[in-house]
Amino acid sequence: MSTDPLRVLIVEDDFRIADLHAEIAAAVPGFTVAATVGTVAAARTRYRDLAVDLALVDVYLPDGDGIDLVREMHCDTMVLTADSEGTTVRSALAAGALGYFVKPFPPAALSSRLAGYARYRRLLADPGVDHARVESALAALRPAPASSPATPVTSPTKDLVLEAIRRSPQPLSAGEVADTIGVSRPTAQRHLTALVATGVLRMRLRYGQAGRPEQEYSPTP
Repeated sequence: MSTDPLRVLIVEDDFRIADLHAEIAAAVPGFTVAATVGTVAAARTRYRDLAVDLALVDVYLPDGDGIDLVREMHCDTMVLTADSEGTTVRSALAAGALGYFVKPFPPAALSSRLAGYARYRRLLADPGVDHARVESALAALRPAPASSPATPVTSPTKDLVLEAIRRSPQPLSAGEVADTIGVSRPTAQRHLTALVATGVLRMRLRYGQAGRPEQEYSPTP
């Protein structure tokens, strides 16, 4: 089976939300963000130019309907939207979406679903599959919530990341954690995402005077 990362296309017209979704996706092992776009037209162009495995698509876009885009794309898709109407959910699933997220949702929910999607792809990578494997693959798309909000920290680096957050008087970004404990930013981001996913930390957006917002992390109350 190919070990190439799964390429994700983010289709979201709010650049702050698009950047957040891109950071979450990039932090999940086995994924890379191919592009972020804000319109249906741009999504069609990038989809044609890139080998996209999964598109994360908003419903309301400036020049069209995200569900129509899902219907025409021949890659896997998930819908991320503020639309909570049941009819919209059914339309998205009927169009072929593998998942539906109602904004706002916890970053850990997307991280968990992406990890499940990677397992889904691995299980269906063989030319032939039996019924049990199909059932396992479909179940992977609906990962069960963690039974406990926290799990033991077994990685020394993850332990250092958690200690840095707990010792800091204010929330820290991934870059600040990396500088504090002397690791790369991607390494810090990976462990921070895992700690958010298990409920040990919480993530919020930090808005500065200019530029895109940054994720910051603090202990869960």
